[in-house]
Amino acid sequence: MPVTLGHLQRMRSVLKCVLFVPITLCAIYLIPPSVKLLTGFMPMEKCHLESAKMLNLDSSVDASLNLQSRPDVLTCTYWKAAIIWEGMFDPRLYDEMHKMKGSSVALTVFAVGRYLDAYLHTFLNSSEQHFMVGLPVTYYVFTDMPEKVPNIKLSPLRSMKVIKVEKNSRWQDVSMMRMKSISDVIESDIRHHCTHVFCFDVDQVFTGRFGSEALGDSVALLHAHYYRLPKYLYTYDRNPNSKAYMETGDFYYHAAIFGGSWKNVKALTEACYQGIMEDKQNNVEALWHDESHLNKYMLLHKPSKVLSPEYCWDTSIGFRTDIQVTRLLWAPKYYDTLRTP
Repeated sequence: MPVTLGHLQRMRSVLKCVLFVPITLCAIYLIPPSVKLLTGFMPMEKCHLESAKMLNLDSSVDASLNLQSRPDVLTCTYWKAAIIWEGMFDPRLYDEMHKMKGSSVALTVFAVGRYLDAYLHTFLNSSEQHFMVGLPVTYYVFTDMPEKVPNIKLSPLRSMKVIKVEKNSRWQDVSMMRMKSISDVIESDIRHHCTHVFCFDVDQVFTGRFGSEALGDSVALLHAHYYRLPKYLYTYDRNPNSKAYMETGDFYYHAAIFGGSWKNVKALTEACYQGIMEDKQNNVEALWHDESHLNKYMLLHKPSKVLSPEYCWDTSIGFRTDIQVTRLLWAPKYYDTLRTP
């Protein structure tokens, strides 16, 4: 029987799992969805704060968060940052405060190669319906084919800028080199027009409110596949030769979404890019590329706000009682065709 590209891609995934990830995690990666449901019953720690007024507040309205409204999940970190879940916040209070402050948001997204045709139109259309509705938003679309960016009807206060980038031969390099591109455009453009930046992967679909409650000085996202697992199963880069090396950490963050003030996002992307380039000089590549470097950065520079997996959920995990809403969903991954030359 001939070996297809799909077979090769799956073989690479399994080999990477076996060679670089602990055997226990390989079992989690390969188990059927019915078994994955069991991880939803693993207990989470509970917030140690009696009131949101005890948080290190990103803004005054964060004091209105109800940390006790979700006893089933962790609603704050040990460094007193809020973890945002449905039922904790009043959307109206956040929207009014950010409109009054004049907050504006840059959304960066990369649509390179086949990813543009497969995902960009749906991503942008769904964003228009759900992302930071009522606030000024500027889309920064990075692509190697500017002429193919879809013509989306934008709401008032929203605009789009298309930035041409080179297509790297490997998808891993596209993922890692975006850090430099984001840093560069923050310096040349975003910092003059926007107060906040959110960076997204394109293979996602907005399905519910992704609003101003998510804005903060430095914002990280709990990875949907890891937030209930014990820390020893987190896939940090454990190669001491990598700048992303971590023995352990606080959480496992997903690089599909990160954000914050333009100053903090610029600092993050610059640091990750520097780490990536130092690794390249030493012939090293972090296990999960820019995500490994992002986790290292967030360990050293704690985020001021953490988003729950509601903000980027994978339906293949199955039903979870703690996921009361889904605000952004993973789109189907067509790696067999999208990541082949």
